Amino acid sequence: MGGGAPGRRARPRPLRQRLLRDWQLLLMTVPAVGLLAVFHYIPMLGNVIAFQDYSPHVGITDSPWIGLTNFQWLLTDQSFWDATLNTLTITAFQLVFYFPIPIFLAILLDSVMSPRIRLFVQSIVYMPHFFSWVLVVTLFQQILGGAGLISQMLRNNGYDGIDIMTNPDTFLLLVTAESVWKDAGWGTIIFLAALAAISPNLYEAAAVDGANRWRRMWHITLPGLRPVIVLLLILRLGDALNVGFEQFFLQRDAVGREAAEVLDTFIFWRTLVTGEWSYGAAAGLVKGVVGLVLILVANKVAHRFGEQGIYKRS
Repeated sequence: MGGGAPGRRARPRPLRQRLLRDWQLLLMTVPAVGLLAVFHYIPMLGNVIAFQDYSPHVGITDSPWIGLTNFQWLLTDQSFWDATLNTLTITAFQLVFYFPIPIFLAILLDSVMSPRIRLFVQSIVYMPHFFSWVLVVTLFQQILGGAGLISQMLRNNGYDGIDIMTNPDTFLLLVTAESVWKDAGWGTIIFLAALAAISPNLYEAAAVDGANRWRRMWHITLPGLRPVIVLLLILRLGDALNVGFEQFFLQRDAVGREAAEVLDTFIFWRTLVTGEWSYGAAAGLVKGVVGLVLILVANKVAHRFGEQGIYKRS
């Protein structure tokens, strides 16, 4: 029999040969790598001010070192823990009530037979992703505000109006609804691409065996989506402390700091407003380290369940 010995792996090509073979692809990645370097990796060097009593008037080189003092103050600051609790609560709520919606929409759109209807609905749900948060909040204000459409309809029928936009008790539901309306279509595109990779032969074989629509979805569609679901879930957990700045900054004054203060707005107020640059940098560094730990833990759990995650197991 020809060929190599059974079970023997092919020797990988030398690095030089692989670079020469894929030079076009590597060239295409240069702009993306440059953007990451300029706007992400190089600014990371500025985290050194978290260990200093930094003053922009004297710069990093002349600001005195104070070690872990900023982190000690941070861990005893109740406002920091309140912002952290709000951030984690919003993240957990959106993981349960927002994360599954793009999956449901993708499965629903994939089941639509007419390509024109599918393209039309897909465009409608995807369009809000390009709207700014200013426009999104304004739109919700015109509908759910004290002088909004719903309140006017209630008053015209003899009822008291409602103002959901300034109610701190419903703020969690409000920001989740805004996020669903704005970004659910973006997630739908990703899951539709994953659905397109599932072989139609699997559905045909299951239909021949007598599997109905629900059993085909449970045994073929969802397992086919599972790697993408796990990957996005890991990335979402790693971004758990970064629920967004603009959305909460725009509504912070309306509902109060207790309801709308998250880590991003906390860092903003403690740096650009009060001028505590080192303190804000320490809070941002803690947020980044916790996000990294969450990614590593979630990826390890994914490996335990047989998924690849964001990188292969060592």
